[in-house]
Amino acid sequence: MAYDGLVTWAIVQELQNTILLGKIEKVYQPEADELVFHIHTKKGNRRLFASCNPAHPRVHFIRENPANPPAPLAFCMLLRKHLSGGRITEIQQHNSERVIEISLETLNELGFTVSKKLIFEIMGKHSNMILVDISTGKIIDAIKRVSFDTSRVRQILPGLLYQYPPAQDKIPFKDITDAQIAALPADPKAILRSVGGISPAFAAELAMREDRISYFHDAKSAVSARALSPRVYLDAAGTPQEFYLLPLKEYEESCQVQTFDDLSSAMEFYFDRRTSSNRGRQKAHDLIKSVNASLDKMYLKKQRLSEDLLKAENSEDLRLYGELLTANLHLVKPGMKSVDVINYYDGSTITIPLDVKLSAARNAQLYFKKYGKAKTAVKEKQIQLTENQEEIDYLESMLTYLENTDDVKEIDALRAELVETGYVRQRRQTGGYREKKYKPSPHKYTLSSGYTVLVGRNNKENDYLTTKVAGNKDLWLHTKDIPGSHVIVQCGGAQLSEQDIFEAAAIAAYHSKARSSENVPVDYVQVRNVKKPAGAKPGMVIFTGNRTVWVNPALPQTAGPAGKAGGRQ
Repeated sequence: MAYDGLVTWAIVQELQNTILLGKIEKVYQPEADELVFHIHTKKGNRRLFASCNPAHPRVHFIRENPANPPAPLAFCMLLRKHLSGGRITEIQQHNSERVIEISLETLNELGFTVSKKLIFEIMGKHSNMILVDISTGKIIDAIKRVSFDTSRVRQILPGLLYQYPPAQDKIPFKDITDAQIAALPADPKAILRSVGGISPAFAAELAMREDRISYFHDAKSAVSARALSPRVYLDAAGTPQEFYLLPLKEYEESCQVQTFDDLSSAMEFYFDRRTSSNRGRQKAHDLIKSVNASLDKMYLKKQRLSEDLLKAENSEDLRLYGELLTANLHLVKPGMKSVDVINYYDGSTITIPLDVKLSAARNAQLYFKKYGKAKTAVKEKQIQLTENQEEIDYLESMLTYLENTDDVKEIDALRAELVETGYVRQRRQTGGYREKKYKPSPHKYTLSSGYTVLVGRNNKENDYLTTKVAGNKDLWLHTKDIPGSHVIVQCGGAQLSEQDIFEAAAIAAYHSKARSSENVPVDYVQVRNVKKPAGAKPGMVIFTGNRTVWVNPALPQTAGPAGKAGGRQ
């Protein structure tokens, strides 16, 4: 990531040009290490985003407001108390470092004007956001408190005097001389060790340049004059690889280049695509772990129930022992541990174990009793096995949804469903806040013929689509015996072409556990033949009169038949 001192300098200039003398109206904390400030300026309202996430620390403007938690976190409440209504009086960069200082004037509880400073330290795993009282120089609080146990060099705690991060034994890029630039070796790592405030990408660019002095001065002049050309470098799959405020030869030839009008837009594009999938995976990780733990229990329960059922089904010997003992009571003598009798069904000799404490008649009754229990157990175990399999099917479908998405909103919806069904504990809420009401928002596609296809993102949306949205004559699709989404083709009973069915089936296969497979079987039938049994888990339905096609998973632009269609099942 190329968020270095040069980028910090450029962002500070962008902030100065945009929000200086602006008024902070709202403060939000979407995540534990993120802040969003709504700032009113003469040029309009702006949203300033700041993160001290170790992987992607940054400060820049954003257009879309991130989703906020139902209850504000403690640091957010503190900032609202101290900064709401505050006016920004100064924005500056500390030396050549990745430290941004925003000074504000606000009113205290008594109505007197006080000065505060919000400091953003963008330093990898040591990144932080700190609120300081300018008059005393003391820390009011920080989003990440650093105690003596964590760092013996520099503590960040309320009440302590704020100290800047320790200076490194490097030449600040703003103060470096031409002679010092010329003396730099053609080694990026050596340049990084010598010059402060530059990124590995800039160091690599500087190392490959013959006219280093001119390049260095051109870079500083471009930032100073705000003559930037912000760009994001993308790989063949469209994944951002790097961003910078100037062209980088290392990436210009090997990557796609997307340019932007301002640095914040480039950074928002880059980080949104770099962090959203990471954040989604992080959120999904705990859920996947919980679902897998529940599945392991269900698999073990299934194994034990199957073993018990097998034993119960092989209980005819108990009935036979009871019958033969009843017919041969005279052969049993007190104290015998077993008795040999003739099986009058086939003439063979059978040895029947006995309880020495019981009489022959009581032993026979005991075998009949065990036989009766075994017959009852067969019915009970079969019912339990069916219920257990339903839970396994449901959890496997949830696991499929979690593994097929990185979208934070979809993962939150899946969490809510798991909480509702009792597989995950409800998060503790504070301050009287409630979770926002869930609004279905299924995936929507258009077939080449123009028909709309709706796809559920979770089991609750599956039920919503199948039972609420779909008409009786619409087409319903689902992968055959494979966890996946309900797919609805809104055709209103119109006769679909074979190509339409193959395209819709490919979508159903794509939104299933078989996404990475080939030749996936997909059932399709009119919605009128799909029923949801009373008491069934979300997403569970039964259907009749279906047909089956085999397709390769794909979305509409690449969908197509894998080969064959099947008859009525």
